[in-house]
Amino acid sequence: MASRSRVNFLDLASGDLLDVPHTPRVLPRVMTVPGIISDLDGYGSNDGDSDVCVERKIIVANMLPLHAKRDAETDKWCFSLDEDSLLLQLKDGFSPETEVLYVGSLKIEIDANEQEEVAQKLLENFNCVPTFLPQDLQKKFYLGFCKQQLWPLFHYMLPMCPDHGDRFDRLLWQAYVSANKIFADKVMEIINFEDDSVWVHDYHLMVLPTFLRKRYNRVKLGFFLHSPFPSSEIYRTLTVRDEILRGLLNCDLIGFHTFDYARHFLSCCSRMLGLDYESKRGHIGLDYSGRTVYIKILPVGVHMGRLESVLNLPSTSSKIKEIQEQFKGKKVIIGIDDMDIFKGISLKLLAMEQLLQQRPELQGKIVLVQIVNPARGSGKDVLEAKRETYLTAKRINEVYGSPNYEPVVIIDRHVPRFEKSAYYAVAECCIVNAVRDGMNLVPYKYIVCRQGTACMDETMGIKSDSPRTSMLVVSEFIGCSPSLSGAIRVNPWDIDAVADALETAITMRGSEQQMRHEKHYRYVSSHDVAYWARSFMQDLERACRDHYSKRCWGVGLGLGFRVVSLSPGFRKLSIDHIVSAYKRTNRRAIFLDYDGTVVPHSSIIKSPSPEVISVLNVLCKDPKNTVFIVSGRGRSSLSEWFVPLEKLGIAAEHGYFLRWNRSSEWETSPVAADLDWKNVVEPVMQLYTEATDGSNIEIKESALVWHHQDADPDFGSCQAKELLDHLESVLSNEPAVVNRGQHIVEVKPQGVSKGLVAEKVLLRMFDDGTPPDFVMCIGDDRSDEDMFESILSTVSSPSLHTAPEIYACTVGRKPSKAKYYLDDAADVVKLLQGLATASSPKPRHLAHIQVSFESTV
Repeated sequence: MASRSRVNFLDLASGDLLDVPHTPRVLPRVMTVPGIISDLDGYGSNDGDSDVCVERKIIVANMLPLHAKRDAETDKWCFSLDEDSLLLQLKDGFSPETEVLYVGSLKIEIDANEQEEVAQKLLENFNCVPTFLPQDLQKKFYLGFCKQQLWPLFHYMLPMCPDHGDRFDRLLWQAYVSANKIFADKVMEIINFEDDSVWVHDYHLMVLPTFLRKRYNRVKLGFFLHSPFPSSEIYRTLTVRDEILRGLLNCDLIGFHTFDYARHFLSCCSRMLGLDYESKRGHIGLDYSGRTVYIKILPVGVHMGRLESVLNLPSTSSKIKEIQEQFKGKKVIIGIDDMDIFKGISLKLLAMEQLLQQRPELQGKIVLVQIVNPARGSGKDVLEAKRETYLTAKRINEVYGSPNYEPVVIIDRHVPRFEKSAYYAVAECCIVNAVRDGMNLVPYKYIVCRQGTACMDETMGIKSDSPRTSMLVVSEFIGCSPSLSGAIRVNPWDIDAVADALETAITMRGSEQQMRHEKHYRYVSSHDVAYWARSFMQDLERACRDHYSKRCWGVGLGLGFRVVSLSPGFRKLSIDHIVSAYKRTNRRAIFLDYDGTVVPHSSIIKSPSPEVISVLNVLCKDPKNTVFIVSGRGRSSLSEWFVPLEKLGIAAEHGYFLRWNRSSEWETSPVAADLDWKNVVEPVMQLYTEATDGSNIEIKESALVWHHQDADPDFGSCQAKELLDHLESVLSNEPAVVNRGQHIVEVKPQGVSKGLVAEKVLLRMFDDGTPPDFVMCIGDDRSDEDMFESILSTVSSPSLHTAPEIYACTVGRKPSKAKYYLDDAADVVKLLQGLATASSPKPRHLAHIQVSFESTV
């Protein structure tokens, strides 16, 4: 049964979810020749019919990098670029020939009768494509789902009570999906799917990738999350957690500011979707239905040129002099934060109060200037944070202030860029005390402003060759903290520790301040916004490199949609096709894995069904067939289960034991007679079993297997890696190999594999003078890949005059050395039934009746 959210998505796809009017279609889908607009309608084509060679990047974000205001005389909307917008600044990371288009909303509402004119103007003048969300939808989407549900949750706040975060509201979720679909529709209007790259930004648009991937499987699609990503224990409380995860996984590259955020995302994928990840040549990759989704970890930077140009403004110089005069003889500590509950402004003030209390001699000598940016959200929590901030500041100033001295100065108004830069330049210390923040570029901007420019040096009376200093006190819970190794990191909840950090910062020797500043400035100046954008796009190109070397098709409904991507020659095995080949051949070798192949992994009963026994019996009785079950299971279980099948060959424990038929004796692999290493391995595995709840040991005659599928996914995986290293160390001189598989660590003898079983059977057929002209091998896991490889190498021998028909088939659509696939164990049984029918000639009297019937017709 489909989940409610998935049903809602299906309703949306049919256009029945919300009555959202279509935005005007005034935009060309593809610019073909400069000055000529293609008149093709509809959403993008898979044919790549554009003639342009210009590289294009489509940047999709909630808001366009524009300022807007009405002209008082003409009553027309006037627009200008927002030079401080990160979206605009990242263009510096692209080549000058790159065309950048922006898709997003405007910060103001445009009347319906003006939307067409505005859209055309924005496209022509700014390469911007507005989405024009209806006001009600915009409110539910942004102020509702984004700010009331996603934003608090991503900052680790659970909706435990109505005062702090709202309960999940399905109407708000529907608005979120509807808004994402409108954004996707706008991208589809302008994209050339074959050539353009799409870069989606932030948590407002996390299901948009599903719409784009569904429309075109090979779209080059990147996503960057600018907020924190919470731990799995927090994220898993989200009602639509799977839908959002799958939306992100429909990208080719997902970017995070820190490893912690990426680690939390990977943990969620592991725990909720059962996906494994690994590092591939330094790049973290998730295997998702044959596609590799890459994870990038790189914090965003600042625009050096923009900051330095502001420092050279006359208004900045004037403000610097004013601030120096205002706080003459005092050390300025600067804080610049949005007014919200996560920025820790009140905690910062409490630390300042504690410092003044424990160090009375600092009273009158230090000032905390707190600039408050307007709140981005609304609600009771914002009002409470503002009220607490003002009450705390008032108390501090009353207790520790004087007629000419206020230890805390709060500036709660619009503060222009030049004024902030002036405060940065004058302040000897900057404190960012957020309890949780995605990145926060305030420390970076502070460092650049403290480095200064020639113009600013002249204003401040500083020699050009004089050493530069800066001191940072930063919360350990913000994204920029890991990259600022010279900062004093603090737990913002520990008021005493923050007070001590502030004291250390303002009393530190100048030489040490200089060393810390130089280290920070080298990093900030070399890892600017252009570096970040360029690095992301390079990795996106790398992630999309094999798009056209694989076959792709979409599977799944609603937000569960995903793309399966496999090698071009990989296709589903047709029963009719293989039966036809089966009928025209005379010497056949059939190799079948057991678990996951003839019996589903999900089956509680592990013994073969009567249906499987019956069909295998028919195949074994055909004198043209040599049939083998090749399994990792022990020989006792397999012997008991297949006792009715006299002519069935069995290879147990990956081929350590082999029996050609029921009446023959078990043969033991001659290459692995020494099993003394088991006495070493079992105590080690027992140690890890006792330490890992949910794990267990499977003891075979020739092997030992440590299972951790019922353990905590992260802890089990960690323990498996450690066990692998431990066993490889203790077995370095033993005739055993250690392999790690899906939720297992297995130790088995050297020289034993399913591949050797297939090779042994085939070579015996060759030696007997009955080389096979038909070979079929079906399996579902990594050990079966050895069989596929062995069969291909064995039957390609030059001594064979005629190569047999080979059908190597894996169970499930996944990367494999096999050429064919079947969906599940039920498909395997159907295939075997088809072969069994071909092996069982009809009784003579039935054949006579059939001929008589055909003659009468």
